[in-house]
Amino acid sequence: MDVSSLEEPPDEAADPLGLVLQVQRMSTEDGPGLRSTAFLKGCPLSCAWCHNPESVSRSVEIQWIGSRCIAGTAPDGCGACVAACPEGALARASSGALVIDRAACRGLCGYACSEACPGGAVERLGVEMRASALARELLKDRSYFDRSDRGGITLSGGEASAQEAFAREVLKIAKKAGVHTALDTCGFAAWESLAELYPYVDLVLWDLKELDPERHLGFTGAPVDPIIENLRRTATLMAAGSGPGAVWIRSPIVPGATDREEGVEAIGRLLASLDTLRLERWELCAFNNLCADKYRRLGIEWRYAGTSLMRSEDMDRLAAAAERGLGRSGIVSWTGSTRIE
Repeated sequence: MDVSSLEEPPDEAADPLGLVLQVQRMSTEDGPGLRSTAFLKGCPLSCAWCHNPESVSRSVEIQWIGSRCIAGTAPDGCGACVAACPEGALARASSGALVIDRAACRGLCGYACSEACPGGAVERLGVEMRASALARELLKDRSYFDRSDRGGITLSGGEASAQEAFAREVLKIAKKAGVHTALDTCGFAAWESLAELYPYVDLVLWDLKELDPERHLGFTGAPVDPIIENLRRTATLMAAGSGPGAVWIRSPIVPGATDREEGVEAIGRLLASLDTLRLERWELCAFNNLCADKYRRLGIEWRYAGTSLMRSEDMDRLAAAAERGLGRSGIVSWTGSTRIE
């Protein structure tokens, strides 16, 4: 199907607005094959180890990328961003770093600072798009999808189901175009929102972090029971012959948090009990600290900034624990970089 043949919905109600963080092309980590992934803004969880802190807020934000700033090389400094801010929310520290008063930065100016910055050092995080516009952008890569095994589009976040109407329309357009679709979810969502998306979803990438209620609440800021219940309901829907075509479980392995054999084994037992869940893959994702700079750009202290990577032997040990809990092999794998000692 030619992307240009996709007709605009007749009114705004049929073409909802969404807040999009970015589109990542040629991804191999957000489902099978080559994919274009749209990251949406807004997440109901506040995971202590979050690798995409810029996606958590439901609002547009700005960040300062010091390596792009030309203030130190310009003859008279620069100061274009500071001058452009009508709220007085920006100032220069003695070190030259840009200080952002995020309480004062309300975005009423349309984030004029990012437009004024000649070096792209002040970057806007989040842009409003119509569902049809995002779908067309994602489907530009159709020729790559068709040449890879089950390649397609993925809606991620943040939490894509939090923008239910927007996500549904994007997925619906993609399905109409005959493209494989995937939904990346943390599972903490209204069941009705997930159920509305499922008819247009071929694959669900489900993050399952920790089953112990107290630990889950402490690490993510939310209870785990709704996530488990939604996964059970998803399995029930699959038993009825509807719902997504398959599920991939992804569990972050974070040192001192989720790197416990008993925790991973418990997840395995839960998955084993859901015999109607079309589980294709369970991926243990080794912690990395590549996102540390994202926190600095947002002016946020990150508790895992100095945390070391996992060791490969520990990932092997946890994968074995996962298989014990699951009761079968061939499903569990681990990914990511590990430290060399």
